[in-house]
Parts: sequence; C-alpha cells; structure tokens
Amino acid sequence: MCETIDYSIFDRPEILRIAFYPRAEYSEGPFNAMDLVAPVGEGVSITCRLYVKGRASPAILFFHGNGEVVSQYDEIAPLFNNIGVNLIVADYRGYGASGGSPSFASMIADAEATYQHVLGRMQQERFTGGLFVMGRSLGSLSALELACQHQDDLSGLIVESGFASPSRLLTHIAGGADRPGFQEADALAARNLKAIKMPALIIHGEYDDLIPLYEGQYIFDNLGSADKHLFVVLGAGHNDVMFRDVRLYFETLGQFVAGA
Repeated sequence: MCETIDYSIFDRPEILRIAFYPRAEYSEGPFNAMDLVAPVGEGVSITCRLYVKGRASPAILFFHGNGEVVSQYDEIAPLFNNIGVNLIVADYRGYGASGGSPSFASMIADAEATYQHVLGRMQQERFTGGLFVMGRSLGSLSALELACQHQDDLSGLIVESGFASPSRLLTHIAGGADRPGFQEADALAARNLKAIKMPALIIHGEYDDLIPLYEGQYIFDNLGSADKHLFVVLGAGHNDVMFRDVRLYFETLGQFVAGA
C-alpha cells in the first residue's frame, strides 16, 4: 500500500527556483506523432506527445528532466521506436504548451491525471500493448508515484538518473535540506519504494555529479521488486546517460521491455 506524501512542504519559492526551469517552447511534431492534451485542473492542461511505433507495441509514458520540454524528444523518439515501443513524453505545468506554473504538489497530482488521460486515449485509439512508466531525473518522482499507485496496471518501471524524494535531491543541488517534514517525507518515500513489486530497470551514470550514483543504488536496493536490474552507464554523467553508448543503452532498454 502506498503512503501519501505531502509534496507541498517542498513548494517554497527558494526551492522551486532551483528545481524547475519551465519554458514555453513548442513546435509541431513529426509525421508519426500526435499530441495528447490532458486536463489537470481548472483551465490548466498538460501536453503530451505520442510517437507511434505500432498499435500492438508496448508503450512508455516518459516524464522528462527539469530543463527539458516535449519537443526536444522529436529527434530522440525514433531510437525508442527502433526497439519496438511507442513513446509518450509528458510535460509539466509551465513547460512547452502546458499551462500554469510548476510545483512539486501539482507535478505529482498531474502525473495521475496525465496517466489516466493517456490510458483513455490509448484505449480509444486501440493501442493494445502494455504500458511502462519511465522518469528521468526530476521525472523519477512522477514515475515512482505512478508505479506505486498502479501495481496491477503497469507492465514495468524505468528510472534514469533518479532520486527517491525531493529532500534527497535538495541535499545535492542546494547543499542541505533539513526542514520540518522533510525527514518524514523521506521515510514515506522509502516505504513506497518497498511497496513497488513490478519489474524495474534503474539506469544511472557512473560519474553523475548532480544526482550521484548512490541515489540510483538507493532506489534499486529499496525497491520491493523481485525482478529488478541496475544498469550503470560507465563514464556517463547526468545528462549524457542515453548517448554515452547509444547501442548498449537501447539494447538494455529493449531487452527489459521485452522481458517484462
């Protein structure tokens, strides 16, 4: 059973300034892409982009890093399609064509609303493959939350360059994060990791100096999954994990999806 974490305790101006880097950057997608607009609040929607491989193929719902937007994945998506998966990339409030302003609380709530909308659209469009959830960097929080909440519906979890709770992130990017409620949130996040039983792949750069490798190891060690894998990308930092060895990265990802 998943614990409820009060993410609003992290929504302080001085924290939000260093955690989120929203920008309203949007461009039309390639020929095989369709935009899915998920309502998440009164007058606010989140834009997702589905890059289609095939309606019978598995799909990955991907939550990107804090300085990225959906349209950046137009050139990367074919690498996912080439291993036989549909890719769905989700923005956050204030990113791309999405409305509102980002916060930790809204990001987690929006992940659920986005998931439900994507699931409905995939069923409507007659996609029949399994659905995986993946989070990169900041997006790992959204992915972990959905994995905990939807044990019976998702086929697997993938975390790249991730961390288990905002306070663990703040320890690295702000030099400390000991405030009321933070330790309790850490403890709840650890219990939620143990509650996740689905197949999981944790990917982390060997020399990540923003979110150190031991954060990926922490997630891996605490996951309750019997079928879990830790892929350390040798020589990689935080932002070059996917491209340090493109062939090996997507070979590993493809094998995990096929096996799960």
